[in-house]
Amino acid sequence: MKPPFHPLVAQWFAERYGEPTEPQRQGWPLVAAGSDVLLCAPTGSGKTLAAFSICLDDLVKRAATGQLPSQTLVVYVSPLKALSNDVRKNLETPLHELTARTIEQGVTLDTIRTAVRTGDTTPAERAQMLRTPPHVIVTTPESLFILLTAQKSRALFGGVTTVIVDEIHAMAGDKRGAHLALTLARLDALVQREGGKKPQRIGLSATVRPLESIARYLSPRAEIVDVGSRREMELRVEVPRDELSAVASTSMWDEIYDRVADEIRAHRTTLVFVPTRRMSERAAFALTERLGEGVLLPHHGSLSCESRFEAERRLKCGELRAVVATASLELGIDIGTIDLVVQLGTPRAIGVALQRIGRSGHWIGAKPKGLIFATTRDELVECAALVHGLRSGVMDALAVPRPPLDILAQQVVAACAEGEWRSDDLYALVTSTYSYRDLRRDDFERVVAMVADGVATSRGRSGTYVHYDRVNG
Repeated sequence: MKPPFHPLVAQWFAERYGEPTEPQRQGWPLVAAGSDVLLCAPTGSGKTLAAFSICLDDLVKRAATGQLPSQTLVVYVSPLKALSNDVRKNLETPLHELTARTIEQGVTLDTIRTAVRTGDTTPAERAQMLRTPPHVIVTTPESLFILLTAQKSRALFGGVTTVIVDEIHAMAGDKRGAHLALTLARLDALVQREGGKKPQRIGLSATVRPLESIARYLSPRAEIVDVGSRREMELRVEVPRDELSAVASTSMWDEIYDRVADEIRAHRTTLVFVPTRRMSERAAFALTERLGEGVLLPHHGSLSCESRFEAERRLKCGELRAVVATASLELGIDIGTIDLVVQLGTPRAIGVALQRIGRSGHWIGAKPKGLIFATTRDELVECAALVHGLRSGVMDALAVPRPPLDILAQQVVAACAEGEWRSDDLYALVTSTYSYRDLRRDDFERVVAMVADGVATSRGRSGTYVHYDRVNG
């Protein structure tokens, strides 16, 4: 079922993509109806477009009628800065194409603006965002927290109508997910104080189980669209010729690097995943010795943003034969035509393996291709279990952690930076989230007392961040 798209959007979608994919057919009616939706579909199946196409259509309809406000309407949250930059690029492409169509057809379309706000965003770009609010903000959980806490940037979010949480499985199972849950609750409260409706929430993931728990984490009212997570893929595990032991020897690593170099030569573009940033640099150096300069680059979170942007750009443009990455490129980033994914060592989880191997063939109808090198006996056992799980459709069970009180302390201070709160109202806001649904009132009071009273030191009390009127609550 297709929603009633604006003619410009309908024509653009039909010419660019043809028929909708299964996630789009199932997800569109729910998203168009304004429901909170958790959309689970395999990597490369068009689930991100399923969420964004409805938002894009709404923006185009407003722009075509001259009713597009100069404020942020859509917030897209992703766990990685590289993914944020990629989504912004993939949003601007259809916007440019739609604008070109309006010029050809003589239709006036107000400018639809997008912006990325991450730790890589320059001060000039941040100032420009405040002067001219983007209609779509693409950001990370940490940057969204900062934007909602600072007074000037908080004004951007009073009219938000939709929040898209991509790769929700990468955040829901740890403290980062608890932090995001409270940030989104504060965003809801801000929009409602401004007279708006609670924003619609759309969660996206390719590898998440159990769906019911993650849907409740996203929203108490979330509906689930489950297209599955299995894709046909070509997968094999290889080991060095020497007998495996508890630790890989230097000669074993030399053999592995030789075989990886042969695979890179045999394929157009290869993505090599390693467990640590240090190993990313070491493997890139070893492979460069075998392949020559300018053939590949490392990619990890400790690199400067310029170095990461350059590696991503050259990979997408086909200027690199390979990139050696940590988790910095494992999620749903459109990094061009990847023919092969190589994993050095075990990825430790079925979902991580599925995400990483899915970087190859990351387009509709393609067949991912993965090669895993086991370097020790323990890794060989893990890899065997991993392959069995992938082929049988078993997924890791994700558990939302117990309510972390250190995260709560940060969010209490941030909430009070916005203005006064009654303790009952703030407790109700906190416990409305799935992560803090079981938070006891006495634990909440202890956290508030800590940030209000501070800690006694030899120089007096320090760390007093809020004033708590216990008499009036």
